[in-house]
This record gives sequence, C-alpha cells and structure tokens, in this order.
Amino acid sequence: MAVDTLTSIRVFRQVVESGSFVAAAERMDLSTAMVSKHVAYVEKRLGVRLLNRNSRTLSLTEPGSVYFERCKTILDDLEATELELGSLGTAPRGTVRITCPSWFARQRLADMLAEFRLRYPEIVVDVSFEDRLVDLVEEGYDLALRVARESSLAPGLIARPVRPVPFFIAASREYLKGHGTPKSAEELAHHDFVAVGNMDAISLTGPEGKIEIPLRVVLRYRSMGGVANAVAAGIGLAPLPDILFEEPEFKEVLTPVLMDYSIQGPMLYVVYVSRKYLPLKIRAFIDFLTQLTKPEELKPAAGR
Repeated sequence: MAVDTLTSIRVFRQVVESGSFVAAAERMDLSTAMVSKHVAYVEKRLGVRLLNRNSRTLSLTEPGSVYFERCKTILDDLEATELELGSLGTAPRGTVRITCPSWFARQRLADMLAEFRLRYPEIVVDVSFEDRLVDLVEEGYDLALRVARESSLAPGLIARPVRPVPFFIAASREYLKGHGTPKSAEELAHHDFVAVGNMDAISLTGPEGKIEIPLRVVLRYRSMGGVANAVAAGIGLAPLPDILFEEPEFKEVLTPVLMDYSIQGPMLYVVYVSRKYLPLKIRAFIDFLTQLTKPEELKPAAGR
C-alpha cells in the first residue's frame, strides 16, 4: 500500500483527538483497518511507539505526546497557509452562520445585510435569532452578535466592539395616561416595571449623580423583544435599546421618560472563536460590521 505521509499524520492526530480508532475512522470516512495502517506507518517510519492501546483505552506515549503537539502546530500552519493562498485573487464565498438576540430581527439588521450582499454576493448569511448564550464551537456557529458589558463576556473568545447600545426608560402613552409620567428617578419605585431576566433595580446617572432605584417588577421576560411588546401593551415601564423606538410597531406607541437621566448601556460586540485561520468569508463579515458608519445616538423626543 502506497501511504501518503501527510495523510497518515492527519489520521494520527484525529485518532488522538477522537479518543479511538473507530471514532477517527467515522470522522475521516475511512475503515478502522485503514486508520490502524496509517498509525502503524507513522510509528514504523519514526521507529517509536506513539500510542499505548488495548481493547478499552488509548493513550499517548511520551514520544507520542511530543509528536502529537508538533503535528498539531504543523497541520494548523498548513491549514492557515492554504486558506490564505486560496483567498488570494478570489472573492469571499460560502456560508457564514451567525447567532444573535431575537430582538435583532428588525429592519435595521435587514438593511445592513442587504448592503453586505451587494458587496459580497457570493456569501450566504445564515442567521439564527436566539435568546440564550450559544456555544459557538459546539453548535457550529462562525460568529455571534452580543449586546453585553465587557465584564460579562465569556473568556476565551474574541470580542470586537462595534458600537454602544444606548438604553432609555420607555412607557406606552396609554400607561402614562393612566399612571402619570415620572418626574424624578425616585418616582420610578412607585411604577410597575417589566424586567429582563432577574433585574430588580436600575442604576441611573442624573443631575444629582448616580442613583440606584429598586423596581416594582410585575412581569419578567427572558427576551428584550418580549419586554418591548409588554411595555407597548401598557403593562409597565422598562429600559429599552434605542433601535426599538424607531421600529414601525413601536414608533407611535413608546415614549421615553426621564431624559435627564442616563442608563449605563452595554456594547454591541461581534464574537468569534479565534483570530487565527479565519476564512475570508468570516473576515469579510467582521470587517464590514466593524467598519460601518456608526449611527448617531438616538435621543427620542418625548411625546412621539
């Protein structure tokens, strides 16, 4: 059997990472016997035993551990070089899988994706709207758009800031007619609130400095879109992101209150696994997103 050394190295790496010859064979679409032959070829060529194996367990020998680490580096560098050379002189193409919060499913994102398609017609964007923290590696996503404070970002991921996301305390016109408009931060404690998750208080900065107000929460949602709909229905007040005030279903319904007070808003980040070995299609989307002209901060006029 003529054996390709590079293929045998790849098979050896897959065996180690999969934990068994059978699993490696399934992932590489080879027979278990062929996988065994590739590993045996590498061991014979090197003159050392790389794996300790019996019917139940598989482990690296000391030389095998050294060889495995070197193989990973060589194969990763080779993959990066192939990606780089493959992208030279060619247009970005392929599918980019993205996850983002459900309240991003609005016209502003659609407009942005329309512009992206004009620039990169050979890239298909596959967007999933989910109100949970998605594991990018386990679930096969290329990118995540996350609205968060830096301290809450998961370690081990790359997070590039895109723009601040200003928040304003919002109410429906009907709610204000029935309950009155709060004139000071302290008055918020006497109003009904719709909360995202476990929020029980709100921090504001105003003329008298920073102040924290306990909230009378009457309803909790796990998605920002749900909170906006509840506020529009007149259930209570809630801090909402700027982009929702301009949406057609909310534009004539939601009204900001206490405009002299600011809320420390989060940042929109584009999150991905690693800077290394980024395919051109992913790099194109990240660069497009971070280079967009940042929209002016929305300051809704009272009584809209």
